[in-house]
Amino acid sequence: MIKLKENTSGVVEISDEVIAVIANTSALEVEGIAGTDNNFASGIAEILGKKNYSKGVKIDIDKENTNIKLAMNLSVKYGYKIPDVIFQVQEKIKSSIETMTGLRVTQININVYNIVFDKENNKRNEKK
Repeated sequence: MIKLKENTSGVVEISDEVIAVIANTSALEVEGIAGTDNNFASGIAEILGKKNYSKGVKIDIDKENTNIKLAMNLSVKYGYKIPDVIFQVQEKIKSSIETMTGLRVTQININVYNIVFDKENNKRNEKK
C-alpha cells in the first residue's frame, strides 16, 4: 500500500495492484501491443474466465512513497517497430500513473517476450 495523504478526515492509500492495473490498461491502449505477461498460471486463470488486470507488472516504490519503478512483460504484434511501440507504452504508462495518482514514475522497464502474428498472416504463411 502506498500512503498518499493523511489528514483529520483519514488516510488515503493506493494498493500496488491499482498501479499495476493502470499500467496494464495503459499499455493495452497502445496500437501494436498484443498482450501482457507470460505467466503460465495467469494464462490458465484466464482460460477459466478470471481476468487479472494486474498480471505481469512488478512495482517498486521508494521509502518516501513518492517514486515508482515498474517492470512488465509485453507481447507485440508482428509488423510493428518494437522500439517505437515500447516508447509509446512507456510514455502512456508514465502519463496515466502520474495523472491518476500524483506519484512520480522514475523508471519503466519492459521485456518484450513474444511477437504475435494475426490470423490473416498465419493463413497466408500456411498457404505458402
